[in-house]
Amino acid sequence: MRIFGKVRHRPSASWRQATDRAFTLIGDGRYEDAGALLTQAADLEPWLSESWFNLALLHKFRHDWEQARAAGLRAVALLDREAGAPDWWNVGIAATALQDWPLARRAWQAYGLKVPGEDVPATEPVGMELGSAAVRLSPEGEAEVVWGRRLDPARIEVLSIPLPSSGRRWGEVVLHDGVPHGERVTSAGPSYPVFDEIELWAPSPVPTWVVLLEAAGESDRDALEQLAADAGFAAEDWSSSVRLLCRSCSESRMPSDEGDGEQHLDPHDHSEPGHPGPLGHRTAGDLWVPERECGIAAPSGLVRGLLDSWVADSPDTRAWRDLEEVC
Repeated sequence: MRIFGKVRHRPSASWRQATDRAFTLIGDGRYEDAGALLTQAADLEPWLSESWFNLALLHKFRHDWEQARAAGLRAVALLDREAGAPDWWNVGIAATALQDWPLARRAWQAYGLKVPGEDVPATEPVGMELGSAAVRLSPEGEAEVVWGRRLDPARIEVLSIPLPSSGRRWGEVVLHDGVPHGERVTSAGPSYPVFDEIELWAPSPVPTWVVLLEAAGESDRDALEQLAADAGFAAEDWSSSVRLLCRSCSESRMPSDEGDGEQHLDPHDHSEPGHPGPLGHRTAGDLWVPERECGIAAPSGLVRGLLDSWVADSPDTRAWRDLEEVC
């Protein structure tokens, strides 16, 4: 088989050496030096799709989406197979970052996914029904795994209320990578992949607040979360929903209380049971601590009225104090 006038063959030793060294440099964050080597490798073997796939990966790591799209298109033009190649997934990520919807649709379809709305190819793909997933915000910093709704194969809408250290808000849309790092397993049985955030795709105008609640029982806490949801926003009891995990645990297959309403201890939890606050949010199943640290996502003109309405419904069992905007 001849491509660009050359016989297709296994990569040369020089190509392999340059590529291996480049990925070592990428692991060290030396993207410029890695780029020079991968460009050299592409010059050595321009007929190999892997040459351009690797360059597309590098540009993705650098968030240089124009270059990632260009290299990705070179890679898919040289593929031996028609569908399912990861090269198309990288093209889809780059196209989504650039809001190049015709190319994004083409990429997901070439990968083998069904994309609704074929009659309007220039529009954003919607209705792919990919379900829920978890996303790791700030994976290279103070990583935090939150729950969200997958809008398409490369974007998740954040439905949890992230801690302020993440710099993210409820309702934001983040671009995420294609390979999951870990799983979260619910008591009902389904498991959900954990994807790593690449960058913020669409910000949220809704600020994040932290407030200390006095809630006599779980039903009092649940009432505030429901009140916020009914208003179109969110409240989350951080004293029970957040736990500290080491990196290896976070990136593994971990149990999650999402959706089961039951609190329990597990041996992978590195927080302090029974201690409310960001450094220890887990409590034993038979222990309820009335003081709760709660995150609220709501506009400034609504949040105090929301809390006052919550207290007014049961003033003997509810109170709040120390409201602060944190993100």
